[in-house]
Amino acid sequence: MNRVLLRCYSKSVPVLENLDPLQEASLEERCITVNEKDHAIGNATKRECHQVGKNGQLILHRAFSVFIFNSKGDLLLQRRSPQKITFPDCYTNACCSHPLYDLEAEREERGASGVRKAAQRRLQHELGIPPQEATPESFHYLTRIHYQAGNRGQWGEHEIDYIMILHRDVTLNPNMNEVSEVRLRWYEHVMRIEKERILRRIMEMKYLGKRPQGRPSKRWEEQVTLSVQVRQEEWWKDKDKGILTN
Repeated sequence: MNRVLLRCYSKSVPVLENLDPLQEASLEERCITVNEKDHAIGNATKRECHQVGKNGQLILHRAFSVFIFNSKGDLLLQRRSPQKITFPDCYTNACCSHPLYDLEAEREERGASGVRKAAQRRLQHELGIPPQEATPESFHYLTRIHYQAGNRGQWGEHEIDYIMILHRDVTLNPNMNEVSEVRLRWYEHVMRIEKERILRRIMEMKYLGKRPQGRPSKRWEEQVTLSVQVRQEEWWKDKDKGILTN
């Protein structure tokens, strides 16, 4: 099964034995559990969703990943803090998180409304981006993917991941419990690279307003004009050339 990985693995990391108090408290927040068609079927704590079971399985839940491009076409990366429970100290896109079951507004599915509101909330919490600079309607909802990854230990990810794009020059005031570097980097000048490169194509692709129906894509499949094969090959080709890594 092909999946698109959104996080960059900067290095191997050990399993955390002594958890950061703030990060451990966040494990009691409740995620929205879903089936493979992204139908909500219940809820579970973040701990339950991210802790690998004895049989190696993880609970499937709803999540999102936000990619932020500024007016120059640069892509914002953050480095996750060493206190993070999954993928600590790794480089990633602007924000990866979850809509919460206990927040009624974030359970709203029409137009991915709940995910948009969750993205606004988490961008403020992690990066200090003011809510008015990341309004729910300002996100371009690209598609969903079925995503799974382990972390060589007791924690992992198994998500229906909503891919959200934001084009904005944002104000940053990082939360050091979430982000390990005060200076986040605008990484790769997307609009100044060749048109064939995958990040340039993401920047220029057309966005559709309707939420995809049925089973979420296991690749970049439902709302893009390029073939999956070309898209995946070029993503990893760019990665191998060092364009997507630190």
